[in-house]
Amino acid sequence: MHKKLYRSRKNQVFAGIIGGLGDYFDVDVTLLRLVFLTLLVLTGIFPFGIIYLVAIFLVPMESVAQ
Repeated sequence: MHKKLYRSRKNQVFAGIIGGLGDYFDVDVTLLRLVFLTLLVLTGIFPFGIIYLVAIFLVPMESVAQ
């Protein structure tokens, strides 16, 4: 069975993108959030902020039944 990337409902802080990535890659969500925030600040917000905003519209929300 192959996995699908969804925005997480249970690990959601803003839009659930990082929580969904943590579930997909089976990685600690807190670690991913720290890496994301570090990269966001170090790159001047532009590239990772745009990627996050695009992902909000492209990655579907996790269904309630899961």
